[in-house]
Amino acid sequence: MISIVAKFTVKSGKETEFLKLIDELGKASRAEAGCIEYVLHKALNNETVYCLIEKWKDQEAVDFHNNTPHFTGIVPQIVELAAAEIDVYQTI
Repeated sequence: MISIVAKFTVKSGKETEFLKLIDELGKASRAEAGCIEYVLHKALNNETVYCLIEKWKDQEAVDFHNNTPHFTGIVPQIVELAAAEIDVYQTI
């Protein structure tokens, strides 16, 4: 299993637009066969920080996801609204 932890710091005043895009991306991503989990979290101590935790069946599922129209269309819009830090993990 592959886990992706994506931390976003959203620009001031862009939270509503960010959440709309993340919701759209999440709905499409959770419908993918290789998606196990795709859940957004919000920091308790900072209203502009979010963490998206994704779990995928394998690297093939991640590669498929990264090339879908919803990913390639929405992620560039999200990056305009928020700084992102992405970490990828593998189950041991």
